[in-house]
Amino acid sequence: MAIVDLHAKNPTADGRQSERALMVRRGVQHLMKHMRNAAISEMTLRNGRRADLICLTEKGEIWIIEIKSSVEDFRVDNKWPDYRVYCDRLFFATHSGVPLDIFPEDCGLLLADRYGAEIIRPAPEHKLAPARRKLLTLAFARNAAERLTSAELVLERLEAEGVSF
Repeated sequence: MAIVDLHAKNPTADGRQSERALMVRRGVQHLMKHMRNAAISEMTLRNGRRADLICLTEKGEIWIIEIKSSVEDFRVDNKWPDYRVYCDRLFFATHSGVPLDIFPEDCGLLLADRYGAEIIRPAPEHKLAPARRKLLTLAFARNAAERLTSAELVLERLEAEGVSF
């Protein structure tokens, strides 16, 4: 299934995210926008894993935010350590219904609702190697540009069909 479906009600949901996970993502995206960090959801990394959110900060840091919507979601996930080599900072994000003490101390922690999020614990820095930073930054830029182009093409088609917004 495509990562971005511009015909769906939520074009970046592929059916695997729960409503709670989408709520957390939305709140975290609001925080990232407020912090002037660019964020992309569901970006595939070179190891084949998909980051729930990957962010590019004004300083050029790469952050990965792994969203966990329940205790079970956290317990069954054993892939999150694989993200660390693809970011300067690794965070978990969750909502108030999940106990915060289950998350590892060596990762940042965000608490979110649908309207925003706050940093509960900052993430320690694990500086990326320059070559990997360049590859990730280019992948981020290309991914964002491809999504924007797709959105523009859909809007143009809808306008041509007389759909107004």
